[in-house]
Amino acid sequence: METPLIELRGVCRDYPAGDELLTVLNSIDLTIASGEMVAIVGASGSGKSTLMNIIGCLDRPSRGTYRVNGQETGQLEPDELAFLRREHFGFIFQRYHLLASLSTLANVEMPAIYAGIDTKARQDRARHLLARLGMADRLEHAPGQLSGGQQQRVSIARALINGGSVILADEPTGALDTVSGNEVMKILKELNDDGHTLVLVTHNMQVAEHADRIIELSDGKIIADRRIKPTSRTDTLVPAAFVTAHPWRAHYDRFTEAFRMALAAMASHRLRTLLTMLGIIIGIASVVSVVALGEGSRQRILKDISAMGTNTISIYSGKDWGDLRSGKIRTLVPRDADALSQQPYVDTVTPQISKSVTLLYRNISVTAQVNGVGEHYFRVRGMELAEGQLFENDSVRRSAQDVVIDQNTRRSLFGDHPDKVLGEVVMLGKVPCRIIGVTKKADTSFGDTESLNIWVPYTTAMNRLTGQQYLRSITVRVADNVTTAIAEQSIVKLLTQRHGTKDFFVSNLDAIRQTIEKTTQTMTLLISSIALISLLVGGIGVMNIMLVSVTERTQEIGVRMAVGARHSDIMQQFLIEAVLVCLMGGLLGVGLALGIGVAVSLSGADFKMIYSTTAIVSAFLCSTIIGVMFGFLPARNAARLDPVIALTRE
Repeated sequence: METPLIELRGVCRDYPAGDELLTVLNSIDLTIASGEMVAIVGASGSGKSTLMNIIGCLDRPSRGTYRVNGQETGQLEPDELAFLRREHFGFIFQRYHLLASLSTLANVEMPAIYAGIDTKARQDRARHLLARLGMADRLEHAPGQLSGGQQQRVSIARALINGGSVILADEPTGALDTVSGNEVMKILKELNDDGHTLVLVTHNMQVAEHADRIIELSDGKIIADRRIKPTSRTDTLVPAAFVTAHPWRAHYDRFTEAFRMALAAMASHRLRTLLTMLGIIIGIASVVSVVALGEGSRQRILKDISAMGTNTISIYSGKDWGDLRSGKIRTLVPRDADALSQQPYVDTVTPQISKSVTLLYRNISVTAQVNGVGEHYFRVRGMELAEGQLFENDSVRRSAQDVVIDQNTRRSLFGDHPDKVLGEVVMLGKVPCRIIGVTKKADTSFGDTESLNIWVPYTTAMNRLTGQQYLRSITVRVADNVTTAIAEQSIVKLLTQRHGTKDFFVSNLDAIRQTIEKTTQTMTLLISSIALISLLVGGIGVMNIMLVSVTERTQEIGVRMAVGARHSDIMQQFLIEAVLVCLMGGLLGVGLALGIGVAVSLSGADFKMIYSTTAIVSAFLCSTIIGVMFGFLPARNAARLDPVIALTRE
């Protein structure tokens, strides 16, 4: 005995109605053979549309069994039901259910994309079907540019794209005028003649009379099953030969379709999409800007520290800064500097003594800071020469009356004649000295950058200016292959042995640098945490809008499920949309952050933001993760929608 194409036994369908159940279909027994043209008729509320939805695997029976080609559908998973809808059924709806954002050709192609048919093969078949239905000149038209009859023709072509061995037509002429309705019925009759099994749901008896068999429903029961004419067409449909794409290509095509629909949905609600992105934009811009600001600050501070002296340790008399008794300690002497210069962990050493003096040049009198230093001072401090020369060891040995001045002193003394500097004699108090060099301006924000500084050999300062034989400080530049921590310990040990007690303290610029780095990192982390809260708020906004989008596009989801979309296809589409919103927000956020950096640069500020590639890449990854995290729930909700409920929801 031949297996029936469609077989229902004792099928019931109940719906909750308050505290009770409303039975829409009651013990339906029905068999439909291949090649039949069956009309299901009945008054509104008789259950005919519910019966068609169960036959098309859009709905499940509450009780009873339903088999397609002998396969029981009751225990099938949602994706297995989607396979049946995709491979065996073609749907023609009263309201056409074409997607407004797609062209005529794209609407027809859609089921074939989910079926994994090769791109060229499905496009050729879609064009052939549309041409057969008189729509060859409307391939790129949107549904809104077509008449009702034309839209129904597109719906028929979509039903046939995958073969459509069983075509389910729900009131196919209900929304059409008489002429268009007759044309559609003529097309359906031709399809039945070609071997397609047709199931029509209609309340119009004139339409029903085109069928071979009329099944009448009333109150959910079959009250009549009349055969008008015999059906001789059995197993006559020749299955369409399709060129299936490689599995990876099929996945790519479905991804492309989801991507295209995500872009279309975003474009149709531009303002809402932009507002959704706003939280992401602010969060990403904040994170990138804060990291750039922190790095810029850190680099500027480290540059200023380097200008004060790279890898240096300074030694001072007393216990610590502000020690009132430090002036009475006179044990820090030039011989200490000589002893330190002999140590393997020392690169160079410079003693230092300072005094504020009245500086005279002709009729100009200013107050300046005289620094008595060694010949290595400028190397230790990382200072550079603008012109002239620096004093050497011979100048230190013979207490030469040579002086090197800074740019502030040059401007104060020689403002009108900046070229007449080298060789000029100035009075340091009562001591005449000859200018031999001018230093470059120190690019640092530490210390008093407006003060006047001049440098002489420390022996000159001690023997000719101050008369004191002890030093204010000694600065050591540590050898490159030695850490400052080890050098500091060795210095303290050596000088303690020499003095017999620790009557000095050291200042390590590397420790200052480490402290500053820790502080900037802490501040960056703190502000970045605040920015991440903005990202979290933005993510919640994305989830909220995506949930709204799912609600608005429920009918589209239903159409896609009806033509064979898997749960993963629906989920992928909404996930892509969420990720796109977040990625575009991330891109705009990075652009905004870069714009802030340009604005800071153009403002003339002596500071620049330093952007981190890691921070920018991390921002994009973060926006992607937010899209996936907060888009997952709406996408899952969309994928879990019941096809029949989605189709009927306005």
